[in-house]
Parts: sequence; structure tokens; C-alpha cells
Amino acid sequence: MKKNLLLAILSGFLLALSWPTYGFTALIFIAFVPLLLAEQNIRVKYKQTKRKVFVISYLSFLIWNIITTWWIWHSTKGGAVFAILANTLLMTITFLLYHIIAKKLPQKTAFIFLITIWLSFEKFHLTWDVSWPWLNLGNVFSGKITWVQWYEYTGVFGGSLWVLFVNILLFSFIKSYFEQKNRKILAKGVGISVLCFAVPVLVSYFMYINYKEERNPIDVIVLQPNIDPYFEKYQISNQDIAQLLVNLSEKLLDEKVNFIITPETVFADNVKFENLQNSWEFSILRSMVLKYPNLNVVGGIAMIDFFKEKSKITEQSNYLERADIWYNDYNSAFLLNRNDSIPLYHKSKLVVGVENFPYQSVLKPILGETLIDLGGTVALKTTQQERSVFLGEKTEGKAAPIICYESIYGEFVTDYIKKGANFLAILTNDAWWKNTQGHKQLLSYAQLRAIETRRSIARSANTGISAFINQRGEITNSLAYERQGSLRSTINLNDKITFYVKAGDYLARISLFLSLFIFLYAMAKKRVGVVLVKK
Repeated sequence: MKKNLLLAILSGFLLALSWPTYGFTALIFIAFVPLLLAEQNIRVKYKQTKRKVFVISYLSFLIWNIITTWWIWHSTKGGAVFAILANTLLMTITFLLYHIIAKKLPQKTAFIFLITIWLSFEKFHLTWDVSWPWLNLGNVFSGKITWVQWYEYTGVFGGSLWVLFVNILLFSFIKSYFEQKNRKILAKGVGISVLCFAVPVLVSYFMYINYKEERNPIDVIVLQPNIDPYFEKYQISNQDIAQLLVNLSEKLLDEKVNFIITPETVFADNVKFENLQNSWEFSILRSMVLKYPNLNVVGGIAMIDFFKEKSKITEQSNYLERADIWYNDYNSAFLLNRNDSIPLYHKSKLVVGVENFPYQSVLKPILGETLIDLGGTVALKTTQQERSVFLGEKTEGKAAPIICYESIYGEFVTDYIKKGANFLAILTNDAWWKNTQGHKQLLSYAQLRAIETRRSIARSANTGISAFINQRGEITNSLAYERQGSLRSTINLNDKITFYVKAGDYLARISLFLSLFIFLYAMAKKRVGVVLVKK
């Protein structure tokens, strides 16, 4: 068993050391092999296997989770422990299901099940209330965008499929070598595995070299106010913030600028819905907009709506007991230009525990008000069902207002494109995690959204890293972490729809069907066997 534990530990470190933005990406293609060898050893040598497989896989995935997401600790110690342990458990259960099926069905069928059940797990992690898809395997290639230009057809699930297929292929040949002691089998297996790695990379390079952006330029400024969320964000008035944004903008602003993008909740002092049009912060920004007829400001704002009408109460509403009043709390984006109306978008993919309490009816009586705190202000936020697109004034630009955590979700982002967005505006505040891999990885993941949708990205981050990303996923300009300033760039709009935008996470949906079919078949086969033995 000691040998199997060492193999599991090796897998954990290989998974972690492959991860962006510090790792060596190619390690991901061998990372599962030691764990698969350990599972095979246990399945062959022991009668009672489930507990042993659970232990080795939990150990492996725990190492991976700790090394790659330890930085959650900076925003909340309890939240970090919960997120790491819970995500590790889900991965372990997924791998344990593979082990169970591998004991009942032929190995090739079990391999198909491993791929499909893992992709199903990743899709599940994108959709349920405790969503945490940070370590979905396809994200690993955000550090190697030249390898995955074909994400415009598959999304990140194509990367997950690629990783699992190559690992399983290599494991199969290594297993055959150990059984037959034939070096030719091993050499052949390594060669085929390298080929399965190289062909998608070559296809991607070909796509990368030949992809040309059509000229449809707009000028955009992204702002980086660099406000410490722990000590300054809620101490500075919205009026002072508005003046700071104007000062940062004017350094680069002229009549050619079409959009200015600010960070998430840059106006952190809740603005009441009824005061929005006449608020001081908007008056300050409007004075700038009036000078430049082509200018559109896309910004982040915290909003609140008080009410007493019981008909307006939803599961996302909050109750203020001392005032006997209900309220909806919003993390929103706004569009400000010369038009009288101010379109809004309310953040819809919420950070668990900070903005969304999962499964309230079950968990709230047990755990109280907070489940996990991944950073930010603890409150139950109100969302909207549909995506919104901000149509610029006197420009062809149609901005997708993506707020922070939402930029991890590929299929979610495609809904903005279906609504007509021709560039992505990401408003974020990553300062809760301090200067760690957290904010670097989130920026890195945004590069995958550019490839999937073939949309340019303007990213405004409170403390950094603010950046511009082109349609090939390349970061063309950026402002370093903890620097106050602004960036200006010319980006190209794109109205073409990629296959992934049309089809979404189709690989995950196919995988869900196949994994369920294989699982039910394995369970039915067991029952038939029991009946035959009794007869």
C-alpha cells in the first residue's frame, strides 16, 4: 500500500505543477498515470478496495487543490478549508465511481466511463449552487493559448477530453509493459501518446498563425484605481471614487475613445435604485461624458432596493429586522453615456457564501448565515435570468458586461454573444486574494473566453492585472498588480459566431448521457448475475 500512496502523491504534485500560471503545462498529460497505476494495483491485489482507492485518490486531489488554490486563505481561512476539502471530495467520488465500474466492466469501457464521468463532474461543477470550476482540466491550457485555438469548436471541455485521453492511453501502454516486459510495447505507446499530444498542438498552431482579425476598431480605456478592499474600499465615498476615475481617464482621453471600463463595484457604497439617475457619482461621470460625444462608460456599482411589498420578495431577498423592511442587494454593471436612460446588468454567477447562500432551506438552519467566504462583502445578492448587452452610443461597440467570477464560465459567456455582444468587458476585483496565483489565474482563464468566442477583451481590475486580450487569446497590453493607472488600446469588434457559441458545452452533455448509460448498464449487469446465480 505504501507504493500506491507514493504514486498518489506523485499524481497530486504533477497535477499541481502543471497548473497556470507557474507550472509546466505538459505535465498534465502524465499527471493521472501514477494514480491510475495505484488504482490498478489495488483492484488486482486486494478484495476490499473501495476504501483504499478513496484514500489514495483523496490524497492525490488534496495535494492538487492545496497547491493551486491555497490563496483563498487570504480572504477567509474557514472558506479555504471548506473549498479545498469539498472540491477534493467531489473529485475523489468521481474517481471512485470509475473504480467501481472498472471492477464490473471491461477495461476499455471503464476508460470511456472515466472520461465521461469526469467531464460530467466538471459540467456539474459549472451549474450547481456550490459551483467551483477553478480546476476543471481544460483550464490548464490558459497558459498555452497557442495549443488550444480549437477551443472555438470545443470549449474547455475539449481540453479536458484531450488530457484524460492521453493519460489513459499512456497508462494502458505502461500497464502492458509491466505485464509483458516488452520494451517495444512501451516505446510504441510513448510514440502514440506523443503523437496524440502533438497533432492537436500542430492543428492549433496552424489556426493560430492563420487567424486574422477583421479590421473593425474601437478605442477603449480600462481603469485600475488600486483601492485596497480591506482598508480603503468601504472608507472612500462614491463621489471621491468618481473623481478618481475621471482623473485616471483624462490622462488618455480624447474624442476617439469609445468606451471606458471600470472595475467591479468600484462604487462600493450602495446606491439606491431610486437615486441612481441623480446620484452625485453619476453627475461627476456625466460631466466627463458630456465633453466627449462618442464616450460610453461601463462601470461596476453596488446597488440596493428597499421595499415592503411582499409580492416582490424572492429567495434572494434580504430582511432588515430593525427596520422591518426587505431589500434586494445587487452587484451590478451600468452603462453611462449621453442617453437619459442608464442600462443595468446584475451579476448572475455568484461567489458561494459571499453573494449566494446555496440550498438555503436545507443548509441555513444548520450552518447559519455564511457557508464559505471567498472574498468580498457578505450578503445575499439578487441576480437576473438573462444576460444583458450594453449598446454603445455613436459606436458599433456592443459590450458584454462580465463581472469577475462570471469570466470562468464558458457557456455562460456565450449567452452575451447570442445577445449581440461584439467584445467582452470584464469588470473585476481580485484584490481579496492579494498578490498570489489567484488573480493571475483568473486573468489567464479570460484568455480562453477570447478564443472560444473570438471576441476581444477589455479587462478592468481594481488592483490589477488590467489588460487587453485579442481574439487569439493573447494579452496585448497589461497594467501590473498594485499599480494605479489606466490603459488605452484599439481593439477589433467581431460579429461572427463560433461553433462553440452555437453548440455550447455539447461534449459535457454527450458525456453525461454516456456515463449514465454505462453506469446503469453496469448496475443492471450485476443484478442479472445475481439472479442467474440464485437460479
